[in-house]
Amino acid sequence: MPAQILKESQVKTFSLKREIVRICIKKDKASIADFSKSLNTSIPTITKLVQEMVSDGFLQAYGKVGTKGGRRPCVFGLNPLAGYFIGVDIGRQHFHLAVTDFTGELIHYMQDIEFVLEDNHESFSTLCRMIKEQVSKAGVPWPKIMGAGISLSGRVNPEKGYSLSYFVKSEIPLTELFQQELNIPVNIENDSRAMTYGEYMNLGKHADPNMLFFNISWGLGMGIVQNGSLYFGKSGFSGEIGHFPILDNNRMCRCGKIGCLETEVSGQALHRMIIDGIKNGKRSSLQKVYKENGDITLPQILNAIEQEDVLTIESLEHMGNVLGRSIAGLINIFNPGLVIIGGQLITGGDYMMLPIKSAINKYSMARVISDTRVTMSTLGRKAAAIGDCLLSRGKVMGIM
Repeated sequence: MPAQILKESQVKTFSLKREIVRICIKKDKASIADFSKSLNTSIPTITKLVQEMVSDGFLQAYGKVGTKGGRRPCVFGLNPLAGYFIGVDIGRQHFHLAVTDFTGELIHYMQDIEFVLEDNHESFSTLCRMIKEQVSKAGVPWPKIMGAGISLSGRVNPEKGYSLSYFVKSEIPLTELFQQELNIPVNIENDSRAMTYGEYMNLGKHADPNMLFFNISWGLGMGIVQNGSLYFGKSGFSGEIGHFPILDNNRMCRCGKIGCLETEVSGQALHRMIIDGIKNGKRSSLQKVYKENGDITLPQILNAIEQEDVLTIESLEHMGNVLGRSIAGLINIFNPGLVIIGGQLITGGDYMMLPIKSAINKYSMARVISDTRVTMSTLGRKAAAIGDCLLSRGKVMGIM
């Protein structure tokens, strides 16, 4: 019986400390009285737990704060030096890497690190080696890394650790493969959902607990926040808005279905529209590139947008109208307080945002849209890697 009591006591202590971390993440800093009230636990108990967490290096005192009257209480918050988390967003031919401290503050970010992920062990080991090299460049000792979050495009089951796009033939979950190479806790996530979490957490006190995020890159994805938590779905495959069969265009999608939204709203759709336009005699600054190479890359398209290429802008406006109409339907269903548009193609700014907002206003129910704010991403291409870091922290600390 004594051993059982001790075990239950340890579980309760761990649970309370976990909740203290959660409060610090949400409120930034709090006093002993704040913790006591939020956790419905006595001040002596909370005082003992906070002292232990300060001693262990997870919390630190941030001094006294002013009050309307009486003694000024000391507030506590997360110790930024308690540990670090890394986030790795893997693209088609590159990856982005972020490092955050224990408070979630970004201390290092590297974008477009050239790398092509192939389905073999040598390529995988090279990726893991490059990840460690980037962390070393950030000046963070590897033993101080508490966990890593990895995001990939396509369908990802974060609970079981499998990706249906990469290393699908392996019987070992992708998370375990990473853990074997990196020797730290690893979780994997769909890139759109990682971006969603990064944007949501970046908003802090200004975040809306009901939010939709749209990732317009080579493909089209969506992330959902409901009541302040990421929505994963039964198997972790929620947010596949790109494969919603809403269009009557008879176009084959890469998923094998006909008429998916992604066939008109995505980087690959934009690529097709521009090439078709050039073939049909429409003027474009990309004509010379296409004539010389027989193809056009997405970076070249993004550059053409910045140069105000008319064909590219017209294609973006078409995509914005189609996407806006689809978002209007989702707003009618989910009634979110916030909709964020992100991904590589947001380089076009108002060229896409204006038709998106116009279509949303046209097709959404007036009473529903009146409570919804539609805006562009604030983190840009950093969103997924930062989201990966914060998701890793949540998993490691047991608060997700």
